[in-house]
Amino acid sequence: MLSRLTRSQAVAVCALPVVALLATAAFAPLPFAVAQPGMTANVLGENKGTEVITVSGATARSTSGQLRMVTIVATGPDTKVTLVDVFHNWFRTDRAVMPHDAVYPSGDTVKEIEQHNVAQMRQSQDAATQAALQYLGLSPDKVKVTLKLADVGGPSAGLLFTLGIIDKLHGDGSGGDLTGGRTIAGTGTIDAEGKVGAVGGVALKTQAARRDGATEFLVPKAECTDAKAELPKGLRLIPVTTLKDAVNSLQALEKGKASVPSC
Repeated sequence: MLSRLTRSQAVAVCALPVVALLATAAFAPLPFAVAQPGMTANVLGENKGTEVITVSGATARSTSGQLRMVTIVATGPDTKVTLVDVFHNWFRTDRAVMPHDAVYPSGDTVKEIEQHNVAQMRQSQDAATQAALQYLGLSPDKVKVTLKLADVGGPSAGLLFTLGIIDKLHGDGSGGDLTGGRTIAGTGTIDAEGKVGAVGGVALKTQAARRDGATEFLVPKAECTDAKAELPKGLRLIPVTTLKDAVNSLQALEKGKASVPSC
């Protein structure tokens, strides 16, 4: 003969599958990555003991100030991100939960993703060199530029590479430094014609920039709103759409003019 369950026993029995389901869901992998502010590097100086920018076929200037490219660090492409991880990081201002495909190419292996990022960095460096030499009216047949930045992939340092080359070869055009002696950071892709493109993760990159001493931050104009979302105190945003915009803004900033744009 079967005994009848009490109400509390029945609730407990029914609740067990729900609890098990929630526990499984909490630790099941989700298609997200968690990002945070990463390292920055002064493209006018050394990175891990090696000059980032070297020039042959022309005399490189001694520069003051810094041009700091910035990065974000994300969980690895094969790292499992769970609901618990998402909940833990969702409300933190120094973290961002991003769709996995927004950070890593969909369907690629870890090795393929690494190779993709390295290829993007090489393309970015080539475009940065072309844009800088074209801006300065110099021939790539007579001036050779080598860019080296260890352990960084992707195209987002393009703008800063270009500005670094210009500062090394030309400065502000009047004998001074393009930086005006300041620590300036920024992000943005660049093509050979000098067009600046958006990159993503700017709210985290501004935090990395300010942490490492930057007072101004060059940002693709289309990302001004994102950049202002968690803007650190003491960091000024300067929007750019082209290389010419960036150079003009830095020259105006150096000379103390009121014409420097702002987000």
